[in-house]
Amino acid sequence: MRQQPREANYSQQIERLSERIKQVDSVSDRIANWRALVVFGGGISSFILLFTNFTWLFALTLITTIIGFIGLVVIHRRVEKSIARHKVWRTLKQEHRARQTLDWQHIPETTIEAALHPLEVDLDLRNLLRLLNTATSHHGTHRLRSWLINNTPSFQVIQQRQVLVQEIIPRPTFRDKLILAARLSSATIRKPLDAGMLRGWLETDVEDGKVNRALWILGILAALNFVLFGLSQFGLFPSGWSSAVWVIYALYYISRAGLIGSLTADGQQIADALTRLQAIMKHLESYSYEKTPHLRKLCQPLLEERPSGHIRQLLRTLAASNLRGNPLLWITLNAIVPWDLFFLRRLQQQKQILTESMPQWLDVWHEVEALNALANHAYLNPDTTVPHLHTSESDTVFSTKSIAHPLIPHHQRVSNDFNFDKLGDVVIITGSNMAGKSSFLRTLGVNLVLAYAGGTVHADKLSARVFRLFTCIRVTDSLDDGISYFYAEVKRLRDLLDALQANHDAPLFYVIDEIFRGTNNRERLIGSQSYIQALVNQHGVGLIATHDLELTQLADGNPQIRNLHFREHVDEGRMVFDYILREGSSPTTNALTIMTMEGLPVQLDHEDEVEQEIEAIEEIQQKAKKIGNNNSKNGKTIIRIQDDNQR
Repeated sequence: MRQQPREANYSQQIERLSERIKQVDSVSDRIANWRALVVFGGGISSFILLFTNFTWLFALTLITTIIGFIGLVVIHRRVEKSIARHKVWRTLKQEHRARQTLDWQHIPETTIEAALHPLEVDLDLRNLLRLLNTATSHHGTHRLRSWLINNTPSFQVIQQRQVLVQEIIPRPTFRDKLILAARLSSATIRKPLDAGMLRGWLETDVEDGKVNRALWILGILAALNFVLFGLSQFGLFPSGWSSAVWVIYALYYISRAGLIGSLTADGQQIADALTRLQAIMKHLESYSYEKTPHLRKLCQPLLEERPSGHIRQLLRTLAASNLRGNPLLWITLNAIVPWDLFFLRRLQQQKQILTESMPQWLDVWHEVEALNALANHAYLNPDTTVPHLHTSESDTVFSTKSIAHPLIPHHQRVSNDFNFDKLGDVVIITGSNMAGKSSFLRTLGVNLVLAYAGGTVHADKLSARVFRLFTCIRVTDSLDDGISYFYAEVKRLRDLLDALQANHDAPLFYVIDEIFRGTNNRERLIGSQSYIQALVNQHGVGLIATHDLELTQLADGNPQIRNLHFREHVDEGRMVFDYILREGSSPTTNALTIMTMEGLPVQLDHEDEVEQEIEAIEEIQQKAKKIGNNNSKNGKTIIRIQDDNQR
């Protein structure tokens, strides 16, 4: 498999980075020791020389110590930045390897506060999102999620994303450096950047009239105070007047403290977000888009406006205004001039400019983040392919070769071929418990979700129309709304019929797992037969997984209903599943066998079933006594057989 060389390559990179981090750590320790030695040695030497007559030597030693210490501090900071960069880079490589091997313990969690969408529930899309998501912002994550749960995709939008993803796939350095830029500027390297908080801060304003009026008054008082102080120094004016003006200045300044308070609110948090955003924008501005014309077009607003420069100016203003960390300097400056108020006004002017432009900058960044996630998944899984999607009625409705589930590890995946010949077709899938029916429904659904998001699919080939998507797999009851499981299922199936009959250009692709499982056998069979017949020849195609073998008789004489099945077999006392999809209805069942295997009492009522079931059970129990407890064989799913005596 092509994944293996890439996985080995990541392991080698991680090993090299770990060795490099050890080397740079050693350099950092040596520099720290030199800093301590310079301070200790220089300090003691200066102290001794202070009490001698060699004043020039004292001054030279002190200056040399200070310059040496400052130089070592600068070098040490660079080394520490190098260590941080190498650690983030190593973390990225470890995450990529974890995503490739489905090592969930080392794949970062993705937190979404929104309620689960039906597609997320039925197709495990929250896990898929976690596997894909490399975004460093909440909005980038939510945008990727919105692409995955969109059950009415647009063909034009899909085409645009496919082109962009294909341009980004062979550029892992571009993707990783975008993540690196955001993480290096953050105290917590995996903390998402909250662009919503940044937008809210930009839109928060104070009344310009109040700021301008206060700035004018304080400016005049400060200028008058300077003039009076200068005149008093030459004896041209009484010094008391200068003091009186300063008291008025101070009292009025204090009365305007409420305006200044808005300046420093969440200052450090805002500065951190802006620093990260500046690094991100600089990366997107400086990248060479020579071989990625569509990506260049997407990032054109950033190339024209150069947002990193605007953000740098805003950061300087924010730093100048936030001197409260140095109380002595802050009090001195504000006692002389209205420092805080001046920079408050300047900050407001810059915020007004950015408020108009930043939403577009952020939108471009969030779009690139979501595209990067899809491209990264394709890069980590070189066996995936670009799906052929279309809206033509004369082209293939749905056809796939060797399709597999992306959330199943590579060594456990079993691929299958599948197709729909024309709209209105219905496929009934039967098979024993745990044979793979539900997983196959999700395999088709998840790959269509990836395809419609603009990504690659886990198949050798996939050609399909652009469908609307509908799933009915994990229906749940609602105690709060007083809805039983059966009623919830009925409502969901009613929604499916409405979606099929809706006046929409795109046909519907639907999957149903165990239709009407919330009622008795007789009513379930009658209801299921009627419902499936209502689905046939509608504006869509669908699959229904069921244990009811009687439903397979609907295919008799109806070419638009097709039977497929999964099966299992007993091998040396073990029940083995191969997960291969086959034509026709299932010839086997295993519910009674599993019950017996687990020691439950089983009594067969029908004479024609007694002999067959008893022989199968006796054969399994006899072989189980010989082989004991075995866990697995050939990587296939196996259930251990134990009889009552073994228990």
